[in-house]
Amino acid sequence: MLTVLPEPSRTVVGTAAFTGLRAGEIRGLTWDAYSPAEKVDENSLGVVRVLRSVWRGRVGEPKNSRSKATVPLIPQLETLLEQHRKACGNPASGPIFANGVGKPLDLDCLYRRQMKEALEKARIEWEGWHGFRRGLATNLERIGVREAIAAIILRHTNDRVTRKHYIKPPSIEAIAAMRRLSETLVTLEGSKLLPNCSPEAPQVPLETTNVRWVQ
Repeated sequence: MLTVLPEPSRTVVGTAAFTGLRAGEIRGLTWDAYSPAEKVDENSLGVVRVLRSVWRGRVGEPKNSRSKATVPLIPQLETLLEQHRKACGNPASGPIFANGVGKPLDLDCLYRRQMKEALEKARIEWEGWHGFRRGLATNLERIGVREAIAAIILRHTNDRVTRKHYIKPPSIEAIAAMRRLSETLVTLEGSKLLPNCSPEAPQVPLETTNVRWVQ
């Protein structure tokens, strides 16, 4: 999908696939809730804080108390977000994904307007926005991440640890799991699926690849 979609669809899909956020949570993301890696810790990852959800045009709380959390970002996704931010004029606040009047972008409308035809032409089956949560869980399992850690990343309510009335930074285990996912992407045969984000590597345009990650 990342090789056939234009912007902003490509960055929206990357965000869904590599954070596992629900559609309403993606719509609710704001720039002031996003912290690049260098603003967090040079040895850590960038993060987004899931503070709100937008459903049918209404801004509200995330699905449950566990959903209101901090999610680590793999470097490849952070690069896409920084490129998207630059294309938007480097805003410091407001929705990360906004429509023409600055309101949260309607993701179903985005699919119909910008994604549907491109995906059908590339013969890529669309399984809806929620399919990316299942895809992330599957990919984490494939690289050996324990279910308990995947549950933390996906913010599932059936985990014993709860987060009520405050937001904790992602655990060491969650950060390590997302680093492993990032490293796996780099070592794939089609490693140019996403930008090479190693410090010494020059940034190059994306190229097509036959690698397909589970949605």
